[in-house]
Amino acid sequence: MQPDLLGRAHALLPRMVDAVGSLVRAESPSEDLAACEDVVRKAADDFDQWGLGAARMEHHAGRPTWRWGPPRPRVLLLGHLDTVWPSGTLESLPFTVEHDRMRGPGVFDMKAGVVQGWAALLLAGIDEGSGVGMLLTTDEETGSLLSRDLVLDACAEADAVLVLEPSVDGALKSARKGTSWYEVCFAGRAAHAGLDPANGINALSAAAELVLACPGWSDDPRGTTVTPTVLHGGTTSNTVPADAVLTIDVRAWTAEEQQRVDAALRGWSPALTTADLAVDGGINRPALEAAMSASLLAEARTVHEHLGLGLLADRPVGGASDGNFTAAAGIPTLDGLGAVGDGAHAAHEWASIPAMADRAALLAALITRVLRGPSA
Repeated sequence: MQPDLLGRAHALLPRMVDAVGSLVRAESPSEDLAACEDVVRKAADDFDQWGLGAARMEHHAGRPTWRWGPPRPRVLLLGHLDTVWPSGTLESLPFTVEHDRMRGPGVFDMKAGVVQGWAALLLAGIDEGSGVGMLLTTDEETGSLLSRDLVLDACAEADAVLVLEPSVDGALKSARKGTSWYEVCFAGRAAHAGLDPANGINALSAAAELVLACPGWSDDPRGTTVTPTVLHGGTTSNTVPADAVLTIDVRAWTAEEQQRVDAALRGWSPALTTADLAVDGGINRPALEAAMSASLLAEARTVHEHLGLGLLADRPVGGASDGNFTAAAGIPTLDGLGAVGDGAHAAHEWASIPAMADRAALLAALITRVLRGPSA
């Protein structure tokens, strides 16, 4: 049965490539709500051709989402349709097929993975009553600030979440760092820099203190990084800056480390000025710790070998996804089941065509195994 599954998956490749091209040509930058509406509508129309029942467009907190299957499935396929690429990118970076590779904005991250999910449902004979559902959001690339609650509700009764984000050099993602994003606003007092500087309170100087202090909260042995990223301050060259804004990016392998840095930042104050500060933001995505993927990874490796595809690698990665939310909610979560390729968020982005069949077959067999139990 397994070799037949792989053969059927390869027979679907022309159909998969056409579907990926259709989605890539529907440009969908996260910030463009109209474009996200269009890509969700396009994905729903394209999915109808797979004969698996109707997909539907829904709205949650003002964001369009693509849904198929029960609202709270036993197995949730999770992904997103938004990209980091602005509208018009297709003019300089069109969708192309070159030998065994597809190129184009969002082809690797993660529209090929979406189509692999569709193919897996077809290969596994899944229908809308099978306990499998699929959710595709449109604000993942900007932190899922509006769709997080929807993702958590969708996984509430799940035995497994299978995330269709791209692989890393063909390896699944068995752990992901958690992300915390902060915007620290400093309020000082303006004064003439030449006539009366002592009467000012320099907000930019206070921000500079934090720029120098916050990397000290990193912990190299634990893999925790704290990085000041953007600083804005001042008005004119002869005015003591009354305001400044600093953004800080934090990455950590554990929730404990995220909380440690959060406490350090919220307890910090400048030593050299009396500027006030307010901390906005916080822990955005909790860490996807390896323990939450271990059981599904073992199942995926068994399936991969049964398909004759050899050893399936895994790797921890620094970036986060919506799988971080589901893992933190206590749901077994395996990430990186999407495209094999390279160049996420880069102009050389590409996805392997032959690997689409292998990964669709892997996903189909893994879905069946989760539904029926490890002995299936």
